[in-house]
Amino acid sequence: MAEITAAAVKALREITDLPMMTCKKALVQAEGDQDKAIEILREEVGKVREKRADNVTNEGFIFSKVSDDGSAAVLVEVLCESAPVATGQDLAQFGAQLTEQLMTGPGAATAEELLAQPAPGTDQTLQQIFDTIVNKIREKIVVARITKQEGPVAAYVHHNGKVAVLFKASGEKPNFDLMRDVAMHIAAMQPTVCNESDVDPALVKEQRDQLTAEAKASGKPDNIIDKIVDGRLKNFYVEQGVLVAQAFAKDDSKTVSQALAEGGLTADSFTLWVLGS
Repeated sequence: MAEITAAAVKALREITDLPMMTCKKALVQAEGDQDKAIEILREEVGKVREKRADNVTNEGFIFSKVSDDGSAAVLVEVLCESAPVATGQDLAQFGAQLTEQLMTGPGAATAEELLAQPAPGTDQTLQQIFDTIVNKIREKIVVARITKQEGPVAAYVHHNGKVAVLFKASGEKPNFDLMRDVAMHIAAMQPTVCNESDVDPALVKEQRDQLTAEAKASGKPDNIIDKIVDGRLKNFYVEQGVLVAQAFAKDDSKTVSQALAEGGLTADSFTLWVLGS
């Protein structure tokens, strides 16, 4: 049997970032061959995944990155089993690599496509780094969702990483501070759609017809019925969760639409993620 020196174990640990005893065990099995030991450790990842495949991933973190000029932003959701792992350094570093590659790389439609790409600043793929983390932490971890939004766009992630928003708006000169305030509003109030035009037209027609009939039945003059109905429809849009119709969380004396208009902006769309949903 080959002698396994402390120096050899230390060298393997520096390469893999795995515990000393794990590295020593792999070297013993590989009879001191470092390359074989690395392969053995990689094979262990599959065993970890198989063993924990049915475990629940109720914890995790949503990572974000916005380009310096606000021309694009990305979100990546990583799920795991425990809160300490969700907020740990390993996941934070991995999240930063995922968002950096998604932002600056060739793009990816799925998490699998992203993981196959190089990890920024390393000679490894994101998948290889992911495997190392799983092997080190020994719990189920899933890169669940990824998205990239072209701007002008602002992002907000709640401090616990469990709610994240991308908000896109149009205007001659984007006010990113205001847009981030709206993103925070979305995280807090969780609207269902962005604009009135996003509501099902059939529902709008049904509500308009009902309000028109009520106005006529009350004896209102025909020449003001449309104005009355339009006014009452505002409450309907709030009930339907329309972002622009909601009272702005930062200043509820105005709607989100009015707040944006004061900044020369109109709302285009938003992405709202709640961890695991």
